[in-house]
Amino acid sequence: MSVPSSGSLVHSRNSTLRKVVEGVFQPVWLVSDTRRVSDIQWFREAYGALTQTVRVVALEQSRQQRGWVFTAGVDDAESECGLDNFGAFDWVVENHGDEQRLEEQLEDLVAFVHSRL
Repeated sequence: MSVPSSGSLVHSRNSTLRKVVEGVFQPVWLVSDTRRVSDIQWFREAYGALTQTVRVVALEQSRQQRGWVFTAGVDDAESECGLDNFGAFDWVVENHGDEQRLEEQLEDLVAFVHSRL
C-alpha cells in the first residue's frame, strides 16, 4: 500500500472542492471547517476578492469550561492548528463566553452576508 504525498493530498482536496462548486451558482457560499492554508488558497484563487474568511477563537480557559481537554496528537495536528498562524482572516469572532459580545459579532457577520445577497 502506498501513501500519497502531501502534494497528492492537496490535489485531491482541491479536486473535491472544484467538483462541489462546478456548475453551481450561489450568491454566497458558507464553507465550514476549512482546516488548511491550501483550502483557503484554493478559494482565493477561484473566487478572488469575493472570498471572505472567518476565524472563531476562544481562550483555552473558555474552551475548558465547555468541557474541552487537550489531546496530544489530535489538538496539535495540522487539521486542528494548521491555520493558527495564517493571520489574514477577514473576520475574527471571539467566543470567550460573553454571549452578548458573541451575538454582536455574529450580527455584524450576518449583516455582511445579507449585503451580498
